[in-house]
Amino acid sequence: MKSDRISIRKLSVTNAHQLLDMETRNRAFFDRFTITRTDAFFTLERQVENIKRAAIAWENDGMYRFGIFLNETDELIGTIALSDILRGGIQSCYVGYSLDEAHNGKGYATEALGLIVKFGFEELKLHRIEAGVMPRNVASQRVLEKCGFVREGLARKNVNINGKWEDHYTYGIINPADE
Repeated sequence: MKSDRISIRKLSVTNAHQLLDMETRNRAFFDRFTITRTDAFFTLERQVENIKRAAIAWENDGMYRFGIFLNETDELIGTIALSDILRGGIQSCYVGYSLDEAHNGKGYATEALGLIVKFGFEELKLHRIEAGVMPRNVASQRVLEKCGFVREGLARKNVNINGKWEDHYTYGIINPADE
């Protein structure tokens, strides 16, 4: 799937070096917003393992993880995923994304989120997509709101980030075909 400037596509083991480079380069930046990761995460072996696990989850309709690539250079600048997919009478999931700090503020996350929401609603036939974001992550809140997500509440002490339980705003978007 692509927009004018970026594309999102399923990661393969051939992307492991790029993924490790992006994660390592952005470690301090991502650590401010993501769950605590050990040094073992920052190895090629772990990145290959994570990509393989994501591929299995994809086949089992549990998670759809994509790399965010610049169309012009094919540089990997982030990741985005639909995860924790629930079927039956729920038809929902969570979305999570990360973007290389050097590429923040250029609209790439908004484009990627728009593409994955379309995929979730049109291809996966989901009813609802949720996201959680820390109150201090105003930039990510703006990305969600630009894509039509609505702030629905506050999940107190919801995610452990760097050894501290952090509050997260809950955002959601409903498939327009279901309204």
